[in-house]
Amino acid sequence: MAFTLALNDKWDIYCDENGNIATITDDMAVAQNCANAVRLFTNDAYFNKDRGIPHFDIELGKKPIPAKSTLINRITNALMEVDGVLDCQVTLDFNNTTRAFEGEAYVITHSNTTIQIEL
Repeated sequence: MAFTLALNDKWDIYCDENGNIATITDDMAVAQNCANAVRLFTNDAYFNKDRGIPHFDIELGKKPIPAKSTLINRITNALMEVDGVLDCQVTLDFNNTTRAFEGEAYVITHSNTTIQIEL
């Protein structure tokens, strides 16, 4: 069973109606952990510097437009490392106006639930 601190719409922890730090479990926890995994830069996790995606080496590094396949591979690897994830499918499209990749990931949890995560 997945378990984590709940985050609000500003990606911050908060207290529940009883004054306790809010937590979530099961598929919601897996979904939030997946969203965190794809937003985590390498060297940003205080207790585990190896976790995360090396964004500075890929899309913020040398090339003006990173390889789509490289980004999909890195995001897929990050998602598959999350406890509770059975499989995932990542789709990305490049927006020429904003010069950014946009897309979503579909994650299948151990409870056989498919969750969509905006990237």
